[in-house]
Amino acid sequence: MSGQKIKFTLASASPRRAEILKTLGVDFETVAPNVVEEQLDGEPPSDFVTRAARARVASVAAAVDSGFVVGADTVVVIDGRPLGKPKSPEAAREMLRSLSGRWHAVMTGLAVRDVETSREVSEHDKTLVRFRDLTDEEIDDYVATDEPLDKAGAYGIQGRGMLFVEEIAGSYHNVVGLPATLLQRLVRRLGASL
Repeated sequence: MSGQKIKFTLASASPRRAEILKTLGVDFETVAPNVVEEQLDGEPPSDFVTRAARARVASVAAAVDSGFVVGADTVVVIDGRPLGKPKSPEAAREMLRSLSGRWHAVMTGLAVRDVETSREVSEHDKTLVRFRDLTDEEIDDYVATDEPLDKAGAYGIQGRGMLFVEEIAGSYHNVVGLPATLLQRLVRRLGASL
């Protein structure tokens, strides 16, 4: 299988994840999963994102007849508390204030299923990110762009949010939402290659 070109289905509506796969030269189509992700009481964020990624794969794999289905879910964690996508501009401001001048973790759960064999592998990746100190004016200006409203933790490192990031430790692509190195490792565990 390693010499064959595998067809991939991305179980995500994220244009950022699709862009990473395009950059890698992967032949894929996108199918938005039909799942509601909610963290269980006491569930560690790493377990939650991995479970959510598997749920996305399961949602899409039933409608796919061949190839690999890839699912991912990303969360920002500060003080042990996960930050999903903000539900309002004020929630985005609160999230950005909590990240200002501090380190936080970005975790992405990733799952890959070989549809023909039903074999599935999953893991999570973790990257540490440090924000510089942000002023209220900078936060307000950023929230006014609407960029934070569809991003976990209320920022996009690949967009204007990059202006807030002083340092990262780990995979940049994990922060964007699809850790490419982990994806390659999981696909290889299924006997294929990107």
